[in-house]
Amino acid sequence: MSTPKKINKKETGVTMETIQTEKKMAKSVVCLILMFSIFSITASIEDKCGACNAVAEELELGLSKEKPRNHLDMRHRLDSKGQRVGKVIDYRVSELRVVELLEGLCDKMLDYTLEKVDSTRREWVRLDHWDNITISKQEAKAYAKDISTYCGRLLEETEDELAELIKKGSIQAGDVSKVLCQDLSKHCDVSSGTQLVDDNNDGSDGEL
Repeated sequence: MSTPKKINKKETGVTMETIQTEKKMAKSVVCLILMFSIFSITASIEDKCGACNAVAEELELGLSKEKPRNHLDMRHRLDSKGQRVGKVIDYRVSELRVVELLEGLCDKMLDYTLEKVDSTRREWVRLDHWDNITISKQEAKAYAKDISTYCGRLLEETEDELAELIKKGSIQAGDVSKVLCQDLSKHCDVSSGTQLVDDNNDGSDGEL
């Protein structure tokens, strides 16, 4: 009868170390793949000027659809004589108007995706039907989510100033792109309307 081979603890230890090392390497590869996938999607926002103009286009649409509204009667309290106390506010300079224009704006950007115009250029387009696209629906939806996220960061950085300009009546239909993309966010060159080449925010975690 053959004698069972004794297990060399040293060899077993080396084998376990090797397995753990391989597992760590596998996890690293998975992380790299995930990072590459994320980068592939966010790369679409390299053209921040184009993305900003798409957001401006949607806000323009909201402005163009506005209907005349009555003044807001804020006289909800009564004084000692029973007279109503408070203000009557012009809707066009009210906080309510700002909320109605900007709230849900970034959700509407989920109707946009990035489509190829030619071999060297792509642009953001608003889709009425998701079946009429030149790329896969999964890719199109990824781009839509990407620009919606971009819109959220854009408004986070510019909302206060944008709201004040809206309330002052300084933004009219046709002016949104200039105000939002050139004056406030600086994502488009003032002279040409194209993305700034030297963008000091590039590479930062909080970039728009």
